[in-house]
Amino acid sequence: MTAFKSDFLNTLQERGFIHQCSDFEGLDALAAKGEATAYVGYDCTARSLHIGNYLTMMMLHWLQQSGNKPITLMGGGTTMVGDPSGKDETRAMRTVAEIEANKESIRGVFAKVLRYGDGKSDAIMLDNAEWLTRLNWIEMLRDVGRHFSVNRMLTMDSVRLRLEREQEMSFIEFNYMVCQAYDFVELAKRTGCKLQMGGSDQWGNIIMGVDLGRRMGTHQLFALTTPLLTTASGAKMGKTAQGAVWLNADQFSPYDFWQYWRNTEDADVGKFLKLFTTLPMAEIKKLEALGGAEINEAKKVLATEATALLHGRDAANEAAETARRTFEEGALAESLPTVEIPRGELDAGLGVLNAFVKAGLVASNGEARRQIKAGGLRVNDEPVTDEKMALSAANLTPEGVVKLSFGKKKHVLIKPA
Repeated sequence: MTAFKSDFLNTLQERGFIHQCSDFEGLDALAAKGEATAYVGYDCTARSLHIGNYLTMMMLHWLQQSGNKPITLMGGGTTMVGDPSGKDETRAMRTVAEIEANKESIRGVFAKVLRYGDGKSDAIMLDNAEWLTRLNWIEMLRDVGRHFSVNRMLTMDSVRLRLEREQEMSFIEFNYMVCQAYDFVELAKRTGCKLQMGGSDQWGNIIMGVDLGRRMGTHQLFALTTPLLTTASGAKMGKTAQGAVWLNADQFSPYDFWQYWRNTEDADVGKFLKLFTTLPMAEIKKLEALGGAEINEAKKVLATEATALLHGRDAANEAAETARRTFEEGALAESLPTVEIPRGELDAGLGVLNAFVKAGLVASNGEARRQIKAGGLRVNDEPVTDEKMALSAANLTPEGVVKLSFGKKKHVLIKPA
């Protein structure tokens, strides 16, 4: 393990954030002096960011904690183009109104882990629509486009992998890396930004920006990426039966977020404590050393600390207490995730397969059938054995809800409205 001069790189290395860097020595020297202004870009493709974005947000958090300045760049402009990285087909084109709505929905999450203001190390937020949407096409080709080698662009993973799979890539997508590289140069000129960070799939795009800065006469620029998030079993992290692990509470409740971390594989507990909490390393080492049944206590700490950082300590404690009452006391906790359905659907008889899909506990009727055969689904804590079962008012508990369970840890309340 390399010993760095800067707290920033030492912290990132110790916690497992570092995958690739364009120049460790140069970046280390900047960070040690508090001069490593850095940005991460976030496209506005959905109403909420997801767990993968949370990783880069934590990189910005530790950057700020070490006395350096973070920039969160909203992709109001690049979202109009669409990042082809990791995609087998063109992203759906979004209207300006959709992008603006997504942008507004996303903005608030950054203040959970970053401090914004006018101070030397206070974070700032910018939007690349401010410059990308004002570019003149011919001037862009002459002043920026001439610095790009198509030969080199074709070797980048975002392009090469698509072409190897013989999947079509549109011309607009091919320009995405040009836009991202230009963002880096623009931020260097406007704010003195010197570092771009991102996931490992962004390495090619970021390096293009470093190279463009050199060709267009900026100060030296740096690239730093974090590893692709996977679980110990090799699965890509951030997917559940309900879909993506969103950061906005209205799309993925604090209770669901808490449960997501509580269900972590044993081998991942230490890794995720380092990446997704701010607990001191000494405490993390004690927790990851736990074995046997005690590892469950470490998982609860992970769940509570990760949830507290994003949703606040009160929401985290409430989620932990809801889980305790549900699992240890068998109580029906009112703070369980709740899905409302029209009362008429229940009066007419709501098919049990459909009910579990509506609750987000399974993705399809077929998956519900498989889980019933495996004994994995329950209604009001009773195993479902008949896939043709229909829920009605007779299934309502004294609290006026129907409790649906998938396994021992995933529960949703169905409430007639």
